[in-house]
Amino acid sequence: MRHNEVIRRWFTCRRTALKAQEEGGSRRIPCPLDPKHTVSENKLEKHLKKCNSREKEKPVYYVENINSGSADGETLHQVSLSERSRTELQSLLDKLKTAVTGLQCDVEDSVLSHPVVQEELNNPKNGDSAHKHLKQQSSLLGHLEALGLLGRGRCFVEFGAGRGKLSHWIHEALKTRDHLQTCDDLQLLLVERCSTRFKVDGKHQDTGVQFERLQVDIQHLDLSKVQLLRQRRLPLVGVGKHLCGAATDLALRCLLETPGLREEGEPPPKRLKTSEPELADAAALLESSPGPDSGPVLGLAVALCCHHRCEWRHYVGQQFFLQNGLGAADFSAFCRMSSWATCGIRPTNRDGPPQGGTNQRGDVEEHDPAEGTDAVSGFLLADEREQVGRLCKRLIDGGRLDFLKTKGFNSKLTHYVNSQVTLENVLLTAVPSN
Repeated sequence: MRHNEVIRRWFTCRRTALKAQEEGGSRRIPCPLDPKHTVSENKLEKHLKKCNSREKEKPVYYVENINSGSADGETLHQVSLSERSRTELQSLLDKLKTAVTGLQCDVEDSVLSHPVVQEELNNPKNGDSAHKHLKQQSSLLGHLEALGLLGRGRCFVEFGAGRGKLSHWIHEALKTRDHLQTCDDLQLLLVERCSTRFKVDGKHQDTGVQFERLQVDIQHLDLSKVQLLRQRRLPLVGVGKHLCGAATDLALRCLLETPGLREEGEPPPKRLKTSEPELADAAALLESSPGPDSGPVLGLAVALCCHHRCEWRHYVGQQFFLQNGLGAADFSAFCRMSSWATCGIRPTNRDGPPQGGTNQRGDVEEHDPAEGTDAVSGFLLADEREQVGRLCKRLIDGGRLDFLKTKGFNSKLTHYVNSQVTLENVLLTAVPSN
């Protein structure tokens, strides 16, 4: 009854307010730019000049669809798995098994950590969710350090930055160890298409390190035109924690195919060491050489997720699929089947009654789940569907590894945390080939 009373009072107040506005000659009308909010009719002209939904001037680094990839498959008719016959599903399964045979795409277990996160990990005020995110960030830092990528004299580009926690810990790791005093040898560029609340990069504005946030879709980002990168042309390191579906492919294109970052055919540079004399020599070399508009790419570390949200037109492994006798329609089906790797192991999707009645993990990241229409009852057991989903993920990632190889990088996949922390626990890393 209390809930109904609240609703009744709200409507009463609303009607009273609207009546008062009409009597005063200030009728509320939907905003022409965004009907989700209203505006006084006699103040419409003034509102349109400052409305947050107005079309804003595009920044210089916005180049429409620069990282979109091929336009092929844009109009491909999407067929859900539940609409397919058993014969079609079995044919897809046969194609998958043939494609993954001999695929050099093993995923090793390597759970690392970094001491800078340890104090926060031990903080009892952090709940389970925060603790799991900290474990992932700690392992990501550990892998960056193991690859020789965690150091000064470079710019870290965090794709899908969200609140910017990963960049925060990168800064903390380098500040703690190297006592950063200037902003000349470390830059952090955060890329996020959505407006984000509670951003942590704002806390670093007075630390002497250059933090810059770009609100832009990776699809339209030309890194070579970002003023921060043009200032000193520091080498780039791409990072990301749970870069959803096609965003991973867009980020790879953004880093490795943007004109001006690296001339066509030019091999990627060797990684810079973190020792001071070598860093000074490398910096001097970068200053003296004309080079491109921004620095070269030293490597990347991106935690993957949501393969069911990949798109053929953005996918960097198209050539890999075609060489294996597969096309856009097969890719679309495998993307949908990849959701079985995570959805298939939840108690609600198990064959038979759930043991315990609740999902004990509750660790699905803050990303959209796969469509319910991709659930196929009676086709394979739950454990078998889970394995098929993992094979689909590995095949999709195999195309990404092949793409990185063609760009002159050694890359690999790693389980960087265990599955109790997150079901999406695979990290893609790459460094220049020797």
